Amino acid sequence: MVRLFILLAAAALVLLILALISGLAADRVRNLPRALWIVVILLIPIAGPIAYLAWGRPVTRSTPRRAPRPASPDDDPDFLRSMDVDKSRRDGESLSQWERELNRDDEQQQP
Repeated sequence: MVRLFILLAAAALVLLILALISGLAADRVRNLPRALWIVVILLIPIAGPIAYLAWGRPVTRSTPRRAPRPASPDDDPDFLRSMDVDKSRRDGESLSQWERELNRDDEQQQP
């Protein structure tokens, strides 16, 4: 019986901590001001956190959002395309410079 009591107390503590962290970390809460939800979570042992999780926690939006920005440049297809264009331009410039040097060397070697 003592083990069951300890297990239920631990579950209530975990529920309290989860609801408290969620309430403090959320940008916005529903139905009541944030301070009042924190008071409800702390003062009403099991029903407070359950009430917050059921009615106070913000609802996630199901509407599609704008595509998130890539975390790094190599994840951004536009950046990679621009790099490819820049590399092609530099390669073309290098190739034309080598051809000019080869033509100049050929002209100098011919009598």
